[in-house]
Amino acid sequence: MSDQKPQLAVDAPDMPAPRVQERRAVGMPGLPFLLLALVVVAGGVALIVAGAVHAKDHPGALATTLIIAGAVVVLCAFITLFGLTQVAPGSARVCQLFGRYQGTIRQDGLRWVNPFTSRRKISTRLRNHETSTLKVNDAYGNPIELAAVVVWQVRDTAQATFEVDNYVQFVSIQTDTAVRHIATNYPYDAHDGQSISLRGNSEDITERLSAEIAARVESAGVKIIESRFTHLAYAPEIASAMLQRQQAGAIVAARQTIVDGAVGMVESALSRIAEQGIVELDEERKASMVSNLLVVLCGDRAAQPVLNTGTLYQ
Repeated sequence: MSDQKPQLAVDAPDMPAPRVQERRAVGMPGLPFLLLALVVVAGGVALIVAGAVHAKDHPGALATTLIIAGAVVVLCAFITLFGLTQVAPGSARVCQLFGRYQGTIRQDGLRWVNPFTSRRKISTRLRNHETSTLKVNDAYGNPIELAAVVVWQVRDTAQATFEVDNYVQFVSIQTDTAVRHIATNYPYDAHDGQSISLRGNSEDITERLSAEIAARVESAGVKIIESRFTHLAYAPEIASAMLQRQQAGAIVAARQTIVDGAVGMVESALSRIAEQGIVELDEERKASMVSNLLVVLCGDRAAQPVLNTGTLYQ
C-alpha cells in the first residue's frame, strides 16, 4: 500500500496582478527633528520678544521685522512638528502625498517624514479570522455544517491599502468562499474507502484550503499562515441517518475482521490435529468441527456447549 499523499490541485480564481508594491518611505529619526524644532521655536519666540521690546523703546520697521521673522520661524517649526510620526511595534504607516503613494514606515519609534503627507495606520500583527458555521452540500449532495479558522498577516501594506476597499472584510469574504468551495468539491465521507473525503483526509484538505485562501488574498497583500477546520459535521436533519450508516459500516468491518481471524484459527486447529495425529476426522466431521468453531468464534454471545458422552458418531 502506498503512503504517498494524494495530490490536490488548487482551483482558485485568477486574481488580477497588483498595481503597487510596498516600498520604504523616505524619512529620518524623529527625535533629532523634535529637538531641532523645539530650539527653532525657542528662537522664534525670542525674536518675537526682542521685537516687542524694541518696538516699545524704538518703534519702527526693525521691530516689526523681528516680530514677523519670529512668527515665521515659529510657524515653520510647527509645520516641521507635523511630520513626526509614532510607529508602534507590529504596526506600519502608509504615507500619501496628494493621493500618491510615497512609501511605508515599518520601523518602530519616532520617525519624521514629509509633514504634508497623510499617514494611514495598518496593523502588521498576526490575526485570527473564524468563520461562522456554514451549511453547504458536499460532493454527494448531503447537507453538512463546517467552520474554519484562518491565521493571517498583512504582508504588503501598499496592496492592502490600495488594491481592495477593506482588506479585513476582503479576507473574511474570501475565506468563506474558499471553505464553501472546498466543501462542495469533496464528500464528507468516502463510501468507497478510496476517494478523498473531508473527514478521512483532513490534513490534505486543510493544506488545500490554505493554498486556495492564499491564492485568493495574495493580490490584497495578505499572507496566510495557517488554516484549520474547527467544526465539521452532518446537518442535524440527516445526522441520525448517517450515524446509522457509519455504525453499520463499522459493524460490517468488524465482522469481516472476526471472520478472517476465525477462519485462520480453524485452519490452524485442523492442521495441528492432522500433524500430531490426535484423531482422524472424515470430511463430515471436519465440516461439523468447522461449523462449531465458527459459531463459537463469530457469535455475539457465549456459546452453550453440548457434551457428547458417547462415541464420535452418537
